[in-house]
Amino acid sequence: MTDVKLSDEQWREKLTPEQFDVCRCSATEPPFTGKYVDCKTDGVYRCSCCGQDLFDSSSKYNSGTGWPSFSDIVSENTVKEVIDNAHGMRRVEVVCSACDAHLGHVFDDGPAPTGRRYCINSASLDLKAR
Repeated sequence: MTDVKLSDEQWREKLTPEQFDVCRCSATEPPFTGKYVDCKTDGVYRCSCCGQDLFDSSSKYNSGTGWPSFSDIVSENTVKEVIDNAHGMRRVEVVCSACDAHLGHVFDDGPAPTGRRYCINSASLDLKAR
């Protein structure tokens, strides 16, 4: 997918207020409130801003954290990892590689075989069921 660059005004017109806050302002939805936390539908999770495929439901698992969690991404170049030192912590932020939407964070405490836990806001996702 090519880079998607819109102004804040254009993003506000395209997204819900919650999606704008999460995806464009790096907010975090409260735990256990997102629509995909307990979702078990088979499909592909796409970026809610630009539609790029990000995560397959086959890599989704219940981490108990209150956010949708995935052990892997759909392909190597779909997300970018950015060091995040906000809130007095050092974390790795995950953003969409096409539109720079904030998705969530990735941690190295996930299940085998990747050992990764992509902790993602539901507001940044749009599920395309198979």
